[in-house]
Formats: sequence, C-alpha cells, structure tokens
Amino acid sequence: MITGVYPYLVMNGNGKEAVSFYEHALDAKVISVQTFGDMPSNPDYPTPDDTKDRILNAQLKVGSIDLMISDTFPGSPYQLGSQVTIAITINDIEKSKEVFERLQAGGKVGMPLQETFWSPLYGQVIDKFGVQWQVSTELNQ
Repeated sequence: MITGVYPYLVMNGNGKEAVSFYEHALDAKVISVQTFGDMPSNPDYPTPDDTKDRILNAQLKVGSIDLMISDTFPGSPYQLGSQVTIAITINDIEKSKEVFERLQAGGKVGMPLQETFWSPLYGQVIDKFGVQWQVSTELNQ
C-alpha cells in the first residue's frame, strides 16, 4: 500500500541554507537532517571531505505536510527547474516493484530499485511526462 507522497526539493550544495530558509519562511518544524557524512562508510566508495556536510536527507513538517530536501552529490547533473521531485513511500516490497515498473513505462530509470541503508528497496525514475519519482519502501510503518 502507498503510505505517503511528498514534495522533494533537490539542492546543489546549498541544502543546509534551504532547510533554514524553509524552516523560517514556512514556519516549518525540522524533523530530521542527515548529511552525506552520516552515511555508513564504504571503503570502495569513500565520501569526499567536501561532500560530508551536504544534506543527504532533511525532513521538515509544514502544517500537516512533509517536505523533503537533499543536496546533489558533487559532479551530479543539476539544472534549475528540475530540482523538484516526488517521493513516494510504500510499505510492501512487491507493491514498490509494481509501482516502479508502472512509472518507468515510457520513461527512464535514474537509479534501479535496490537496497540502501535507509530502505530495503529504493529507486528513482523519470516518467514519460518528465516527472522524477523517488520510490522508497518502508516496512516498519
């Protein structure tokens, strides 16, 4: 079952500034902030020092709505106007696969569904209308 859909803002190294800005501008409550430096270390893919302070994921509560914010990884493509994505959470692995497959019909996979340290199944897809989706499975709802 789909448990939530959230606007997700992607910044280009100014994620911390964006969190502070939206906290003030929207009277938002900061629920959580994780940086790339907070990720579990991986010797095969070490996190560069200049990346560790970038926002991996921030969650703000704006009224009853969750607003998510992250930074790009340095060197990743970034274009103004394409920084708003939609995050969808699903509490069932098979349903996540089904939704991801449906969204990719006529579109393009940005990151195939895979296990991450925050989700047993996560992926990114741009649908045939150019909308970028982040599909995340959360089993402990």
